[in-house]
Amino acid sequence: MIFNYQEFCWTKVCVQTFYNAKVCVDEGREGSRMVRIGVLVLVTAVIVFLIARLFAGAQSPVPKTGTAAPDFSLPSQESASVSLKDYRGSWVVLYFYPKDQTPGCTREAHNFQADQAKYAARHAVVLGVSVDSVDSHRKFCAKEGLNFKLLADTDGKVSKAYGSLTNLVVTKIAKRNTFLIDPAGKVARAYVSVDPVRHSEEVLAGLDEMQKTGTGVRVN
Repeated sequence: MIFNYQEFCWTKVCVQTFYNAKVCVDEGREGSRMVRIGVLVLVTAVIVFLIARLFAGAQSPVPKTGTAAPDFSLPSQESASVSLKDYRGSWVVLYFYPKDQTPGCTREAHNFQADQAKYAARHAVVLGVSVDSVDSHRKFCAKEGLNFKLLADTDGKVSKAYGSLTNLVVTKIAKRNTFLIDPAGKVARAYVSVDPVRHSEEVLAGLDEMQKTGTGVRVN
């Protein structure tokens, strides 16, 4: 076998060229991957920033106790307009909740329904508010046997006026807050982020306390 130096050199050049080309391709791919990662990180940071701004902008303060409760007129599940001023002279339990026919909201509504006689004995009415439609409220009431009024705040304006609107970017829902409004139309007590299981019991105790003492405005 005769060693061909020229063929050896040519083969060596080809191998080296192939290796260099492969390194360039690999480096190009790595660079492209790093660029994609950088763009993804940047886009994620921008989205997080915008969402934070959106949530911050959506927050309104809860009305202070002792101040006039924001007035409103909203349709009930019966399509009739209900206004806060209609109940002047009575205690009003105005409770906001996120969504019809969800477990926590259903449990909370059941408890308010079961305690209707107790509220009537205390000259108090219960009004529920969410951003659901009149039709949604009608179906919810029919399914769960609710006979107190649920109000449709579909544009979220009343929920926002009470500092009880959460903006989830793709949708808006009411927070689980409740306001006890006295017969003069003032906010007597505010309950924020309530426990739906025991909330009706909590509100009844608050009513008893204030009606017994004639005082007691505070935030729980």
